[in-house]
Amino acid sequence: MKRSREKEMMDQPGNPRYLLEEDLQNLRIINRYLGGYRGLLGYLRRLERRGEMKNLSFLDVGTGSGDIPVAVVRWAMGKGIQVRTVGLELDQVTVEVARRQTRSCPEISLVRADAAHPPFSPSSFDFVHASQLLHHFLEEDIVALLRAWSKIARRGILVSDLVRHPLAYWGIFFLTRLLTRNPMTRTDAPLSVHRAFTVEEWTDLFEQAGIGEFHLFRIFPFRFVAVFPLDGCREAL
Repeated sequence: MKRSREKEMMDQPGNPRYLLEEDLQNLRIINRYLGGYRGLLGYLRRLERRGEMKNLSFLDVGTGSGDIPVAVVRWAMGKGIQVRTVGLELDQVTVEVARRQTRSCPEISLVRADAAHPPFSPSSFDFVHASQLLHHFLEEDIVALLRAWSKIARRGILVSDLVRHPLAYWGIFFLTRLLTRNPMTRTDAPLSVHRAFTVEEWTDLFEQAGIGEFHLFRIFPFRFVAVFPLDGCREAL
């Protein structure tokens, strides 16, 4: 199947608030049960086991309703790691949902800003992370985003996203029809797979970015995490 260029409903203006809020709730469930945190937390665990995670500053770009920062904070606190996490999100309604979802975590701050122009100084964070964000963009924009993020990360960039495959498309197509009546989730979940890239295409894009070595790990089912290690983090792979 060829990559789709159709925009997802979430990316279009004028969506009813209730539709977006329910879709964000569905995305939290999908992340929890279909490996949304697995690759990210797995890499952080490897660093922690090496004794290189006494403190952690973490920027989650396109944070949605903030479930990934919450997962990172809970893991870090369980390990006695001092953590500072920022969720970056452009959509106002999504930011409001994220504030509600993260209000019990003072370690999380939310910033409303464009992913292409993060309002932070160079080397502001240990890690910059983006989950299921890059497939929303054109190829040349993905390259530009990675280059922009490389300027504000000290230790590495972590990218979690989907792999385009017919089984992934039809799997999430039928799953969302079983589990929800929300038209945004039903439309965007399979379309996200259709807009994603194959592993080979992702690899080519990451090479085009030219920000250094990277390692791509497949995550079941039809996900991956790509690690662009900086500093001494190469040895944790």
